[in-house]
Parts: sequence; structure tokens; C-alpha cells
Amino acid sequence: MKKKLIAAICTAALMTAALTGCGSSNTATDTAADTTQTETTADAAATDTAAEADTTADANLSGTISLAGSTSMEKLCEAMSESFMEKYPGITVTVEYTGSGAGLESLASGSVDIGDASRNLKDEEKAAGSVENIVAIDGIAVIEDKDNGVADVSSEDLAKIYKGEIKNWSELGGKDEAIVVIGREAGSGTRDAFEELLDIADSCVYAQELDSTGAVLAKVASTPGAIGYVSLDVVDDTVTAVSIDGTEPTEEQILAGNYLLSRPFVMATKGEISEQNDLVKTWFDYIGSEDGKNVIKQVGLIIPE
Repeated sequence: MKKKLIAAICTAALMTAALTGCGSSNTATDTAADTTQTETTADAAATDTAAEADTTADANLSGTISLAGSTSMEKLCEAMSESFMEKYPGITVTVEYTGSGAGLESLASGSVDIGDASRNLKDEEKAAGSVENIVAIDGIAVIEDKDNGVADVSSEDLAKIYKGEIKNWSELGGKDEAIVVIGREAGSGTRDAFEELLDIADSCVYAQELDSTGAVLAKVASTPGAIGYVSLDVVDDTVTAVSIDGTEPTEEQILAGNYLLSRPFVMATKGEISEQNDLVKTWFDYIGSEDGKNVIKQVGLIIPE
């Protein structure tokens, strides 16, 4: 009887020890899990704090960013500046619309932070230290007055019009009316891109050379028989946009590579963006953000791929 009692006591003791051991194991596991969770939470909190610190640092930036150059980029620059300054009220953005060539000269001389150009940079401009930062793609629309009945022009005939070899719309199936050739002034990025794309640089015969996109639009709209070229995003119902080689000037056709007359909108810097001051870096970061991309789309331009 005593043996049975001793055996029962031993068995109970062993079971108690086993249960105690299991309890210790679970406690250790729970403690480790709690520690891991605490570390994860701490890491996440640290990341959030760092992000908040960066945002606060950006929000506290103050100073001025200066741009000068292409008149064709006015609509983009005005919309981007307004949106940017709403987010960064301590930063003032100033823009002068002096033409692409003049803007790049200002950049080279150090009088502005950014040179706006509605064309690719030339080799000599790059050699001088200017870096080409393409922020948007624009189409160049060929426009005519609303009463003109010629809806499509081949790129070959368009070149002949600007070289003075075709002088009357009747030669293109239109009415007997003299063609009034309107263009931009020397140094204009729109003019440089247009003439380069048609391979007619230094060969054009202009009736008038105007110093802004808006002036060309207004002149063509008010002049019977006129033809001109402007940035696609400014075309309105006062003029007719002509198809080139049967292709309309639309975003879809430009992205597909079907429309001949398209060009980049460049915000050039002296040196790489990474070498610029914090204000200029913040400007380019904003352009590449979702907010900046929305501005580009809203003004009718194309986001570069």
C-alpha cells in the first residue's frame, strides 16, 4: 500500500514539474514576441518621426528660386509655381519669360537658378556646364485662321511654305489667297525646334517674326491666310490646328511617335540637380511628385517617360 502511495506521489510530482516547464517555455516565447513587437513598433515610430522631420524641414525652407527663358513654358511655369508655393509658403518662385536662348545665357552667367528652354540643349550649352532636365513634352501645333479650308498639310509642303516656295493656298487645294507666314523671333526655342524638325533652319522666309507664343496665336487668328506655329497647350478655338501628314496634334499621337512636331520642355541647371541648393532640389522633387505630375497634365502637357 505504501509502495502504491509513493508511486502516486512521484507521478504527481513529475506531472507538476512537466507542467511548470511548459509554462516557462510559453512565457519565454510570449516575452520574445512582446520584445519583437516592441522593437518593430519602435522602428516604425522612428521611421515616421524621421519622415515627419524631413517634411517639417522642407516646410520650413525659405528663400527664392529664379527661372528665366522660354515664353512657351509660361503656362506650365505659372501653374507649377502657384502649386509649389502653396505647399512651400516660405519659398518664392520668380520667372522671367525672355526666350530659351536668353534664359540659358542667364543660367550660364549665374544670374538665375534655372534656365527654361522649349528645345533640347545645344552641344555648346552643355559644354558650358548646363544640364538638360526634361520636365515635360510638348507638341508644336501648326495653326491657321479659322476661315482657311486646308485641314491637312504634308511635312514637305509645310517646309516649302516656310521657305517661300509655296506662296498661295490654292497650290494646296485651298482658296486663292496669299499665305502669310508667321513665326517666332531668333532665339525662340519653339522656332529652333520647329525649324530643326522640318530641316529648314536658316532657310525660312517670314512675313512677321513675333516675340511670344501669345502674339503668334493672336496674329494668326486675326490675319486672313495666315499660318504659324505655337505650343500645343495654348491652342484655342480662335484658330484651326492643322494635321501634318494626316496626323492630328494630340497627346496620343505624340506619345505613339506618330506626330512629327514635338519637343521637350527643359529646366536646365548649372551642374546636376544633386549639386543644387536645397530650394532648387525641392523644386525638382515637387515636379516629379504626384502633385507636380498633375500640374503637367492639367496644362495639357505630356509627362516624359
